[in-house]
Amino acid sequence: VINPVAAPSTSDLSIAQPVTFESMRAAQHYARSSFEVELYAAFFPEDERIVPPHYSKLQPLDRSILDVKRFNEPRKLPLIRDILERLYQSSDAEYLIYTNVDIALVPHFYIVVAKMIESGCDAASITRRTISKNYVNPADLPLMSAQVGQDHPGNDCFVFRRDACKEFDLRHTCIGTNFFPRVLLLNMIVQARNFQLFRDLHLTFHLGDDRAWKSDKFADYLEHQKGELRAVLQNYHRA
Repeated sequence: VINPVAAPSTSDLSIAQPVTFESMRAAQHYARSSFEVELYAAFFPEDERIVPPHYSKLQPLDRSILDVKRFNEPRKLPLIRDILERLYQSSDAEYLIYTNVDIALVPHFYIVVAKMIESGCDAASITRRTISKNYVNPADLPLMSAQVGQDHPGNDCFVFRRDACKEFDLRHTCIGTNFFPRVLLLNMIVQARNFQLFRDLHLTFHLGDDRAWKSDKFADYLEHQKGELRAVLQNYHRA
């Protein structure tokens, strides 16, 4: 599942999203002879128009972080809990994957994930490679995938069991800003039988490394996310 956004032409997402859309379609096609991969989109009503036809549309999102708290720079960011709840209700797949919408896949991505699961891994974070912006057209995906790129310390692609998802404590953590991955990772680690963190695999990639979310003007979002992480930690500690 991804969260498509009708981004303005000035946004990096206007370039990254079409690449992600096509890379997921290509990876789904690559895996078709081995197993079925279902692609889902979770979106606000105003973003539905950009969802490609090869994605199943989840029930539109009806709230954002702005319904929870006020921020200096209002940003309509979805809650990860709302996205995963909709995915859980719509798919009966044994394993679910959440990926940031600016993260593209290499063609054999799903084949490798299936091999991970077969080997006993039931939850995983797969760290992206950062490649150049020399190619930005989805038609150039083979050239993008061929770049080894550089490793990246963040987490932006998450694989977990469907039944574990039901037990996640995600509070009011939103996507699109810092510390979101830590909340999801904490839940995955607690609920998993065999969690693995993959930092050196060439399976996903991102065009450039701008990190706009690190701007000081979003500091209050960071403080909110830290508070949600502390609450989740305390909850699991009591349990």
